[in-house]
Amino acid sequence: MIRELGELYRYRDLLAQLILRDLKVRYKNSVLGFFWSLLNPLVQVATMTVIFKYVMPNNIPNYSAYLLVAFLPWTFFQMSLMDASQSVIGHHDLLKKVYFPREVLPVSMVISNLIHFSLALGVFFIYLIVLGTPIVWGWLLMPLLVIFEFMLVLGMSLFISALNVFYQDVKYIVSVVLNVFFYLTPVIYMSEMVYTSLQSRGLGALYTVYQLNPLNALVIAFRKLLLVPYSVPPGKDSIIRQADIPLDWHIVMIAGLVSFVVLVSGYAYFNARKWCFAERI
Repeated sequence: MIRELGELYRYRDLLAQLILRDLKVRYKNSVLGFFWSLLNPLVQVATMTVIFKYVMPNNIPNYSAYLLVAFLPWTFFQMSLMDASQSVIGHHDLLKKVYFPREVLPVSMVISNLIHFSLALGVFFIYLIVLGTPIVWGWLLMPLLVIFEFMLVLGMSLFISALNVFYQDVKYIVSVVLNVFFYLTPVIYMSEMVYTSLQSRGLGALYTVYQLNPLNALVIAFRKLLLVPYSVPPGKDSIIRQADIPLDWHIVMIAGLVSFVVLVSGYAYFNARKWCFAERI
């Protein structure tokens, strides 16, 4: 694996060119450019804010911020996996003509989406300042969460991009699974809702299992570190009663460890299969 990493480093200029090409092509001849990558989550957040604040009130102040802070890491996760699933097959002509480390293809897709994610986070912080949200110390720890999620996404992308060469149903399976996981991840709801629901059924221990999904742990961490704790106003009926459950750093560190294992495993699997790609495409 060390040899493959060294080779990948030697082809860093090719990797940079692929990233730049993706960034240019994605919004070529577009007036709004990068902001199209924000439009979809912003529209969905605005729609859900209206629904949950006015149609089905949850009594959480600035609910849009709590939605958006979870939506951005989810979008990075979703878009990276979808793009990576087609990254190798989409360059089949190049694979048959030129030698280069095959892993630069999914890696470039993930880094391209990481750049969009980072820019979106910058816009999110401006949004918080406009809202008058106080700056909290957790903002300093955001790069750690981004690194953890990057490792998780890259490892899964390497797995998926390699598998899709041999089984092209994989891209459809990924799409279906992502749709399911969207509702299993605390994006449009708070993790405290899960805790309260499980506690009321005497299944509180399952909340730990729920958090052991590394994506769940990271989304919860983004929400708790970047925003001040929310509270339900007195006298309001709400299923959210444990509004100040502290962030469990043990779970976050486990998520980081799992993400690293996924990255190493995904890279090893990709390298074990990559020389068969040209024959299967």
